[in-house]
Amino acid sequence: MMKGKYLITTDNFFTAPDGKEYNAVWGNVEILEDSFLGVKTNARSSNWYAKIGSENKHVIIAGCQIHYAVKSEKEPYTENGQMWTFDIEKVGVHKTPTKIYIAE
Repeated sequence: MMKGKYLITTDNFFTAPDGKEYNAVWGNVEILEDSFLGVKTNARSSNWYAKIGSENKHVIIAGCQIHYAVKSEKEPYTENGQMWTFDIEKVGVHKTPTKIYIAE
């Protein structure tokens, strides 16, 4: 069972309360069963969820949307990241805003 702080990369982007889009979240992880929403899911739905963050600030991600989980007690670097572009004749590296939401 996952316990502690993790950097979770999701299959799709999500919108955080700050209005920005992210595809990763970092914080304490708690695994939840499907009944926490008050409904029981079926075979075509996720049957577990991960709550990442604190009680007052967290993101809940369906288990089927988690692509990677990296254990990291240290908060990840969230300054400008890098984005690579590929062209037939060249490779470009560009600065890009972070895609990691800190849920602490």
